[in-house]
Amino acid sequence: MLDRPPQTGGDDREYVEFAHTGTTGTGPYRCSGCGYGVTVRTTLPRCPMCSGEQWQRPTLSPFEPPRLQ
Repeated sequence: MLDRPPQTGGDDREYVEFAHTGTTGTGPYRCSGCGYGVTVRTTLPRCPMCSGEQWQRPTLSPFEPPRLQ
């Protein structure tokens, strides 16, 4: 068995950018606390399910239309 050196640094594909309640946004978002989904055209609300205030974009899928920003 070969020994592999430990990996250093992060993989950019694993980076998740969060948006907070009150931030201007357009398109789909998911609550980072409970996964509740919203589509916004103005500002991100407080999550109606868990009162969370952090949102993230859903992962890209080849079956969803491109995001307009």
